Amino acid sequence: MFEYIIKRILIFIPTLFIISLMAFALSKLAPGDPVEMITKGGGNSDSGQLTDMLAGEKAYKETAERLGLNLPAFYFGLSSASYPDTLHNIVNQSERDNVSSLVDSYGNWPAIAKYYETLKKLERQALLIPGDSLNHQSKRTVRSNVKDLYINNQDGTVNRLLKEIDEAVKVDSSMRVNLSKTSQELLASYASVKNDATPFKKYIPSIKWYGMNNQYHNWITNFFMGDFGYSYLDNRPVANKMWDALRWTLLINFISILLAYLLSIPLGISTAVRKDSKYDRITTTLLFILYSLPSFWIATLLIVFFTSPEYSTWLNLFPSGGISDVPKDAPFMTRFFDIAHHLMLPILCVTYGSLAFIARQMRGGMLDVIKQDYIRTAKAKGLDQKTIIWKHAFRNSLFPIITMFAYVFPAAIAGSVVIEVIFGIPGMGELAYKSIIARDWPVVYTVLMFAAILTMIGNLVADMLYAVADPRVTFASK
Repeated sequence: MFEYIIKRILIFIPTLFIISLMAFALSKLAPGDPVEMITKGGGNSDSGQLTDMLAGEKAYKETAERLGLNLPAFYFGLSSASYPDTLHNIVNQSERDNVSSLVDSYGNWPAIAKYYETLKKLERQALLIPGDSLNHQSKRTVRSNVKDLYINNQDGTVNRLLKEIDEAVKVDSSMRVNLSKTSQELLASYASVKNDATPFKKYIPSIKWYGMNNQYHNWITNFFMGDFGYSYLDNRPVANKMWDALRWTLLINFISILLAYLLSIPLGISTAVRKDSKYDRITTTLLFILYSLPSFWIATLLIVFFTSPEYSTWLNLFPSGGISDVPKDAPFMTRFFDIAHHLMLPILCVTYGSLAFIARQMRGGMLDVIKQDYIRTAKAKGLDQKTIIWKHAFRNSLFPIITMFAYVFPAAIAGSVVIEVIFGIPGMGELAYKSIIARDWPVVYTVLMFAAILTMIGNLVADMLYAVADPRVTFASK
């Protein structure tokens, strides 16, 4: 057994590595700019002042560096020879995507880099021009077109924007003196991008090595050290947000799982022993109905009928949602009973489906076992029914229940999204749901990683429980 556990743990390593790669890749493919979400657009100041723009760019850069987004994504990169190994130095995601599109189209990175630098230079010079009535509109045109050039790479659009910039510069003498040279440099640099294009480089493969200081390495290292990063929404540590949610999910699911197993196992055994009896038919039918009822529908009905006096005052038995209505500094027993009162309906909704399913699985497992020869032998020996059921049949019928544990274990941590959202429980399910809606990816992918780890642990524990339930089960190699 010990050797088997060691082997399984060793298998966990490549499995977890692949899962982490998938989670990291999804985080890179996810829409939106996390730095923009945190800085609330601070990297693109529209005030028209150089100081404001520089302050916004500084805030954007500092936030990107804090998140590690200024580093290469992985240990190495597979790309074409047209791409440089310094593209990650452009920290603004939209600008980096636009430059990448230009590289895909033309392939000559030095000319594209020159065009990008000239674009930045013209933007800064335009902001230094006083915005009086004579040139204010021209300055606004230059500023607006430069911003559009950061995110446009279609040749027709770029030519139109460059032409409008050049015409705006010629409107006023101060604009001509200060921006004419840079405007011409911008036109020439873009012409060089097209005229000196090297599209053949797109078909030459290139491997670029970045070393250990990359986004994936830092993320996975910090993850196993307990640092899950910071939320994009409120800048709180993800670990703190998860702990606040995890305690409620664990409480609800622990009670639910305990009740489901304590009730379903005896129920499943009793129906199997009395197979085809009236009790068996009625109980099996009721369990099937319970299993068929959607939890969100039952939760809605419970809220409608048992949390308001609209239909009857004596049905207004429970709070409609939340965790507690008393202050945190209230006496312990007061808070205990208030929280228990709030959680009764959510626990009922989480429990009834599991109860029905586990009971049916237990019944099926017991029916398979009591047909075996050794059970008939035990009956022939004159053993009483209780001994035959609980000593000989019960342990061998546990295999389906143990198999389910591998799925119950991670589900207990992940929480029930529907139930927690309907009842307003601030648990893991609601946290994951709100994080997905708000694109708070550090929270989402941390939950994903924990679910993967707990699934692997659940499978390992289930395998160990097989041997406990039946000593004949061995994992030693023959």
